[in-house]
Amino acid sequence: MSEPEKKDSDRQLHGYERMLERITELLEEANDKARPRLRDALERARKRAIELGELSQEEAARVADYIRRDVEDAARYLARPDTDDDLRGWFRMDLALLENWLLDRFTSIADKTRLEWLALQDSLRQAETWRTGEVTGPGQLRCENCGKVLQFRATGHIPPCGGCKGTAFRRVAREDDTTDD
Repeated sequence: MSEPEKKDSDRQLHGYERMLERITELLEEANDKARPRLRDALERARKRAIELGELSQEEAARVADYIRRDVEDAARYLARPDTDDDLRGWFRMDLALLENWLLDRFTSIADKTRLEWLALQDSLRQAETWRTGEVTGPGQLRCENCGKVLQFRATGHIPPCGGCKGTAFRRVAREDDTTDD
């Protein structure tokens, strides 16, 4: 990876974490007032990252999409009628390995969007695909091609599959069977 590519990669990872912090703050700030929806909070956090020069417009849009995807998937997991689980099943790892602030933010945002997801549940039956080069939060992703599981202990870029060089992945939930080679 060239130096400019590494710099852009680091900016996106930092931008992901900062935007997630801002979304949490916005949702907590609104608390009992008219709560902004995730989309509104994401938009405000995206604009703030651009205003502060943390990310370009293109980077901020891409990072906002990554956060939306991860938070919505966590909320979808929490809204499932067949689970009484908290986000430990979604992260599929020992919580001690996670950075506490990231878990707190995902939990806070996912809980606040849970009702929205219940209303949209019928339109969300098809799981979303994570792709090589995108940013994701902690947890496990399974290669759609060979089934190898990638473990993320912190926010990171998704690499090609180590088993088959595949570039498309799905989130692994606790009750999913893992075949980590």
